[in-house]
Order: sequence, then C-alpha cells, then structure tokens
Amino acid sequence: MLKLKIDNKEVTVPEGVSVMAAARMKGFEIPSMCYREGKPHFTSCMICMVKDKKNGKLFPSCSVKAVGGMEIITRDDEIEESRQMALELLLSEHTGDCEAPCQLTCPAHMDIPLMNRLLAGGEFGEALKVVRQDIAMPSVLGRICPAPCEGACRRKSVDSAVSICLLKRYAGDFDIDPAQHATPEKSAPSGKRVVIIGAGTAGLAVAYYLQLRGHQCIVFDRNEKPGGSLWNEVKEGKLETEVLQSETAFIEETGVVLEPGKHVHAADLSVFKKEFDAILIATGSGNSGKEDWGLKMTDKGVEVNRKTYETSDPRVFAAGSAIRFSKLAIRTLGQGKEAAFSIDQFLAGKIVTGEPFLFNSRFGKLFQDEVVEYIKESNRDERIQPVTDGESFTREEVMQEAARCLHCDCRAIEEDCKLRMLSHEYGANQKHYWSEERKHVKKYGLDPQHIQHEFVIYEPNKCIKCGRCVHITEEHREKYGMSYIGRGFDVVINVPFNESLQSGLAVVADQVVEECPTGALSKYDR
Repeated sequence: MLKLKIDNKEVTVPEGVSVMAAARMKGFEIPSMCYREGKPHFTSCMICMVKDKKNGKLFPSCSVKAVGGMEIITRDDEIEESRQMALELLLSEHTGDCEAPCQLTCPAHMDIPLMNRLLAGGEFGEALKVVRQDIAMPSVLGRICPAPCEGACRRKSVDSAVSICLLKRYAGDFDIDPAQHATPEKSAPSGKRVVIIGAGTAGLAVAYYLQLRGHQCIVFDRNEKPGGSLWNEVKEGKLETEVLQSETAFIEETGVVLEPGKHVHAADLSVFKKEFDAILIATGSGNSGKEDWGLKMTDKGVEVNRKTYETSDPRVFAAGSAIRFSKLAIRTLGQGKEAAFSIDQFLAGKIVTGEPFLFNSRFGKLFQDEVVEYIKESNRDERIQPVTDGESFTREEVMQEAARCLHCDCRAIEEDCKLRMLSHEYGANQKHYWSEERKHVKKYGLDPQHIQHEFVIYEPNKCIKCGRCVHITEEHREKYGMSYIGRGFDVVINVPFNESLQSGLAVVADQVVEECPTGALSKYDR
C-alpha cells in the first residue's frame, strides 16, 4: 500500500493504480472524457489534469502512477484554466447543436424537437407533457402565437418550416376537455404561500409552475375573469372562449386559488408581506402602479434583474408587461415560467439565480451538402396546410407534419453528454479556438439507400477522438470495429475498409453508444 496526500488529506491506496484511480477511490472527483475505469489508459482529452504540489507541475492524472509521498492538488485556478483550455480545444473540432435553433428562439424555450418526435410516433399524451413543462397554456398559444420558432426552423432551407405552432395546438387540444384533464405531477406541500397580482399569461404561468412545486398560490385580478389581455384575442376571433376557459380551469385544478374582481392597491403590499412568503407583480401594463408600488421603476415599468425577476424588494418579484409592455403572450408566459424558478429558489432559502441554462454548442446555418444529411431524419413531404384557415390538423396530419422535423438537437442533450456538462462547469468558450472553416455535418446510419445500422447513428463531426469506441470494439473482438483512420490532424474515427456501421458495431453497439461522451454515437429514435 502507498501513502500520499490528495488535497492535503493523507490517504492510503494500492500500488500500481493511477493518480486518477487513487483519487476516485478516496472520493475526490477528477473530470475526464477518455478515461475508462480499470482499462488501459489512453491520454487524449487532457481534462484530468492535476498538480504536483512539490514542483507545481501539471500532469494528466489518468496516465501517471501513484507514488508514495506524492502530494496532489486536484483543483485550483491554474488547473481549472488548463481544463477550460482543453475543453475549448475539443470544442474547436466539435460541430453540433446541443439545442435546436427552434428551441433557442422560442421565448419559453420549449423542447420542440422532442415534442415533434413524440407526435410523429403518435404519443400525444407524452408530447403534451413535454409542452407543458415550458408552456402552461398550449391550446391558447397554439392559436395566437406568431411562431418565432418557425422563423428559425432549418427545414426552411429545404422547403418550408415545420408547422410547429399547429402541432403545439394539437398537443394542447389533446387534453382540452375539462372532464379528461390529466393531473400533472405535484410536489408535496411546502407550507409556503405566494400572492400573485394579475391573472394574465405571466401571472397564470407563475401560479401554475409554483403550485406544481408545492407552493400555495393565490392570484388577484381586477377583472372578473382570468386571462388578462387574452380576452382581446377572443374578441378579435383568434381564440375561442371555451379554449381560454378550459386552460385557466386546468391551472385552477392544480390548486391555484383565483380571486377575480379584486383590485390590489399599493397599500395592500405591506399587508401581503405579512401574510405571504413571496409576492409577484404581473399586472397587464408596464405603467400600472408606476408611482405606487414603492419599488424602483424604469420608464417601462418595474425594474427587475432580467435573469431572476427580482425587484428592489427581495420578497417581491415582477414579470410580464409589469416590467415592459409586450404584445407577445408567449414572451410573457415564458417570463412567468422563468420567474417561477427564481421564486422557488427564494422560498427554499437558496441563492436566487433563475432558470438554469446549460452550455449550448451551436454551429449556425447548414451548408448545402448538410441539408442532404439532415433530411435523412425526416420525411420529404411538403408542409401541410389545414383546409380552412384557423383549423387544426387531423391525427394523421399531425404525425405526418411532425415527421418533417430535421431533429437538429443532440440526442445526448441531457446528462449523457460529458462534453456539454464539463463545458458548462468550466465556462468553456466554444469559439475560442475555432478555425475559419468548420467541419461539415455527416450522419451515418440513416441513409435510406443503404442502411448503415439498425439503431445507431454516427456523427463524426461531434467526435472528439477520445478512443473509447476503438478500445471497446477491440476488447470485444468486433470483426471490423471502430478504428483511427488517417494521420496527424486529418485522423478520424470510423469503420475501416469502407465497411458499414452495422459491420463495425455488430456486437457491442449498445455499450459503445452508452460510453460515448459526446453523442457522436447515439441511438436512433425516430
């Protein structure tokens, strides 16, 4: 056994283990992309750098054996800077979007590609759950939203954008009958009470998401019916009364208490501060109460931290047109969802940071040859138009239109992508080492003329050459496997001898996909 120090703590570890293995045995976390526990090391990613305290030198912990008497530092400013640089070098050759352009453009940040996949597969209830994670009133917004997401849809470079708004409408209408409302999952009651001033889109969204988190919400509004400016859409014939009533009823069914016909005055705030744990101002006009709330104001409305929606009073938040007038219901609704994150953090006694947003890789517009690659993941039909303006799709049309989605998002978008998680943690800048010309996107496994693999897609433009797939296929004696092809800066990983992906991953496809740290190898889930 060896004795050494890790972060000034004396530890005893077996002989022959790497510094990384020694540290992990004792509960010290060192990040890595290429390291595989118990397997021969292959120093590639250079993210596992640590420091020898005695001489101040950095070294990759995966490839250096632990020696008695060592004093190792696993994290300091220099080490973090080294890891950040390593990540930025990997990102310089990584071409792929974490989140699709449509999702980034949506003011509510809805997961549009996932909704499309579920609708294309006929999983309408699951699609609605995805929509409601970010949009509290999908049937309403499906009728009146100007669809900025469609303006960013890459399908436009092929023919026409996917009809995202009507697809969202269909998902919302799937549960529009009050008698058939599906009960959303709710957290246990927190014992906290929140008062919301204003029952427009922002106020209703905050109430909905906070109620689901276990906080009791009471919504006051001077009007007799909730919905705020949405009733203007009803008057103009863009929105049916029963649709608005159904969706406000759904929000009320979660336990939200609506108090219509009650005008809240500035003097009421001091009373609310005694009775409630938090207050949200979501009045419909940016000038409403401009001189009365006792908060810092701008010439547009209540002054807030635009990331957290905190006002000058730590217990008071504001969102929607109360901070700046907006005609876009999707924008005020999205702000309501974001404000709910902040209020929930405040009620939990946490530092208020707002809705978390992870690092997001982006590469911009498609080259012409890339359009061919992306169309592999969709059908080639032209955009479907309802027979009558304002009508929804049929069930069959929904599945057909949703299948037009090019699926620009990454399948490893969540916790499966180590590159994304580490880039977020270390604040990596994707463009720091970018060359003038990026890699072109390729997608192996979807070519309808030649099926590369029955369920695996390989996108070499996302590969960081960590070598995991090469080693796994070698260990399991795949006939062809994955291999390094080429020399120097031109080296790539692929199946040798121009064989198909099916031939290269005939035995261990599942394991290779599971261990890929970037989503370069992933499962096809059309």
